[in-house]
Amino acid sequence: MRIIAGTKRRMKLLGPKTDTSRPITDRVKEALFSVLYKYNLPEGKIVADLFSGVGSMGLEALSRKAKSATFVEKDPKIIPILKKNIEKAGFVKESRVIRADAFKIGAPPDFEGQKYDLVFVDPPYRLTTNVQHGSPLSGLLDLLAGQLKPGGIVVVRTEKKTELLARYNRLEIIQRRKWANMAVTILSLGTHDLSDKPRDTSDDFKDDQ
Repeated sequence: MRIIAGTKRRMKLLGPKTDTSRPITDRVKEALFSVLYKYNLPEGKIVADLFSGVGSMGLEALSRKAKSATFVEKDPKIIPILKKNIEKAGFVKESRVIRADAFKIGAPPDFEGQKYDLVFVDPPYRLTTNVQHGSPLSGLLDLLAGQLKPGGIVVVRTEKKTELLARYNRLEIIQRRKWANMAVTILSLGTHDLSDKPRDTSDDFKDDQ
């Protein structure tokens, strides 16, 4: 597991001593960030990485010149590894680590009390099987609708067979991508011109965990 592009390109990330994590592969991460570039993300933007684990997505965004990143992770065994990765990458000043259940707090306002441009949501798959209104995932997306800037983007990672509802509160799906056994759903708080956006789905890569 490593940062694949930007100022910290090729830096290896420390990982947990467990086989329960689902690290996203380099090829899929690159494909996802290529999609985000179409929305002018993440350079100069305020980012949150929920269920962050060791910080792969948030650190990738910082390497690609995001302004700041908030990492939310509740596992006390993972937090020290996350902090070491932040220190190793040299992003201590740009980072904030919150030990909490992201389902309960979402993405709290950043250092300066600002809302977010981009939020990564990557809960354990077993907690994303229910996507209906009233589910924990639905509640989180409803909460994030009040924590995003206008036009802000939420990226939700689930199993391939899981399909989110078209809308949660003011968040609306604008793209859904598929790779191997995973799906990434992109929701927006506001409208985006999709005329120049990539196709809605993709099975280009077969090696994701």
